[in-house]
Amino acid sequence: MNIQIFGKNKCFDTKKAQRWFKERGIKFQMIDLAQKGMSRGELDSVLKAVGSLDALIDEKSKGYAALAYLAYEEDKKQKLLEDGTLMKTPVVRNGRQATVGYQPDVWEKWE
Repeated sequence: MNIQIFGKNKCFDTKKAQRWFKERGIKFQMIDLAQKGMSRGELDSVLKAVGSLDALIDEKSKGYAALAYLAYEEDKKQKLLEDGTLMKTPVVRNGRQATVGYQPDVWEKWE
């Protein structure tokens, strides 16, 4: 398994996800979206796995209002690449599989 956790250091669910993988002895790479966002390839891979851009967007984020006014999917995608804090966290990725939010029931199936 090659686990990547995209999250925010202050996010409670991101910390829970890290703890879940640590307790099971599964190595993972943590990427703080506030400091370093996703690459276009990573975002495209996650979008294929989760199905829609709306599943990734965090309506509670500070910059959500600016994102809500964008009409085109490509513009929203570009905004997510520029500002990773607009994403729901954690985004947990295992190759081509990905989840958004704390979902240990799905992660168990990856083992």
